[in-house]
Amino acid sequence: MNAYSAALAADLGAFEGAPPAAPLTALARIYLTYGWRHRRLPQLADPVRFTDLVQWRKLFDHDPRQPRLADKVAAKAYARRLLGEGWITPTLWHGDVLPERPEWTGPFVVKSRHGCNQTRFVRGGAEDWDDIRRAAAGWITTRYGYWLDEWLYREIPRGILVEPFIGDGGALPVDYKLYVFGGRVTHIQVHLDREHDHRWMLFTPDWRRRSAPSADTDPPRPRSLDAMIAAAETLGQGFDFVRTDFYEVGGRPLFGEMTFYPGSGLDPFDPDDLDLELGALWRAARDFAPPAPAPSPSAIWHGLLEGLTGDQAVTRSV
Repeated sequence: MNAYSAALAADLGAFEGAPPAAPLTALARIYLTYGWRHRRLPQLADPVRFTDLVQWRKLFDHDPRQPRLADKVAAKAYARRLLGEGWITPTLWHGDVLPERPEWTGPFVVKSRHGCNQTRFVRGGAEDWDDIRRAAAGWITTRYGYWLDEWLYREIPRGILVEPFIGDGGALPVDYKLYVFGGRVTHIQVHLDREHDHRWMLFTPDWRRRSAPSADTDPPRPRSLDAMIAAAETLGQGFDFVRTDFYEVGGRPLFGEMTFYPGSGLDPFDPDDLDLELGALWRAARDFAPPAPAPSPSAIWHGLLEGLTGDQAVTRSV
């Protein structure tokens, strides 16, 4: 048995009593996608990296609160109750099928309530509305999250929502994604130019850059960051880890969404030790006690083949 097969067989023991209905298929998909992105095997029996813990959560942590808070409609109600109306971007409309003609004056945003990277922008009115309706209809029929075993997305009602565009001068606002471990913000991920040249960097709350140097100069610390941190810690109470996203428009903070699988655990960190640093924070918040591995003869390769015959639409969180 080679090292790859041995690791698969060892991790299979961690599935005893776990929620997934098809553990062999799920485990195979995790190994395939993680190995492809990171060029190493995921460590599931005793995960220490943040990216490994995301895979562990997808397989084992089926907290029923997660789908509700990843639902873009329900999450607004949750944030409104805890933070107040001033934090919320209004919902102009939500439903299953977009109207034949837009009923809102632009600019506005069309997005799915149940997935990520499913967004269309209407700025000047010259956009092809029929094309946007076809895209939205596709979001409704897609089994979002299946291939990456992001189980919570199948529990969110499929739907579409329309919001006002909140950027300045037609550009998307900077996206501030706050990492909350055990109710405490430890890192802020700053996403720039998500529409054209998406890139990100990572800071500490006192605005020290932790990610590797890049061509971008450090953006200024947002004026409302202290308020964002307080809000994120309020929303993140009771969870070992959640990422809570915000925008700043005219110095005013606005709630975005809550995410339980950042990047689906497939985005490498630079430098690599950030993966371990964030993993240690997550383990400390969880008081992590993994299930004891129980190696057994594995039908994992059958599971892999079974998984490859299903819906292979690859989706990624950000």
